[in-house]
Amino acid sequence: MVQGKFKKQKLPDNVKIKSKKNKGVAFTRRHNAPVKIKKNKFNEAAKIKETLSKTVNRSVEEEIRHLSTDGQVNLSKSQEKVAKHHKTKAEEK
Repeated sequence: MVQGKFKKQKLPDNVKIKSKKNKGVAFTRRHNAPVKIKKNKFNEAAKIKETLSKTVNRSVEEEIRHLSTDGQVNLSKSQEKVAKHHKTKAEEK
């Protein structure tokens, strides 16, 4: 007998031979559970960022306008005419 070779043996009758089971279809991610596109997530974030910056800019602009016009006194038309009249009289003297 040659070394390294085994004799073929017959299995006993009481031992059952395993039958091969057919495997099912492989799980395909795309068909069964599609992945959401990342582009939508980034677009949402960009929209939120844009609206936030717009509101902040708008509020800052209103605040600056309020501060710049705070020292000014708004006169009615008649008061403006009286002030103009007094100013011209003061220049004549």
